[in-house]
Amino acid sequence: MALLSIRGQRGDPHRGSEDDPILYRLRQCSKDEGGFTLIELLAVILIIGILAAIAIPSFLSQKSKATDSAAKELARTAQTTAETYATDHNGSYEGLSLEELKKYEPTIQITAGNGNAYLSVAKGTSAGFEVTANSVTALHTFTIKREANGEVKRSCTPLLKTGSEGGGCQNSTW
Repeated sequence: MALLSIRGQRGDPHRGSEDDPILYRLRQCSKDEGGFTLIELLAVILIIGILAAIAIPSFLSQKSKATDSAAKELARTAQTTAETYATDHNGSYEGLSLEELKKYEPTIQITAGNGNAYLSVAKGTSAGFEVTANSVTALHTFTIKREANGEVKRSCTPLLKTGSEGGGCQNSTW
């Protein structure tokens, strides 16, 4: 009887009640829990660093591609405007200039400024033309040239650059 009364005292982890072993195990688990170890934290930081090293360069090249896209759009608009000019001049591109293109399409920017792409070259012959748009990205230009035989060629600078250096001009084409 004395043994039963000792085991049945309150606070004894080995009491005879059915719920007590569960509470005992929960207390033991809560004592064993700590936080993250230093190695675990360093591993997570290393993984984040590797992912950032992969992602950041690709995001940086997107900005130059976006600014180059505006110059490409401007060159294409200038091409369409030059074709309109030729239609009004019996199929001849003679007399085509930046100012003439601006008269036909007032949205064409022909001077640098405002952080926008601008048209730097517009010249025509009797059977062809050339228009060049400059990007706000340094040294990136986009040219559309219509040859006398009707062939249209697109070229761009910087020459032979790829990746973030080339922006929207990969290997001198677009």
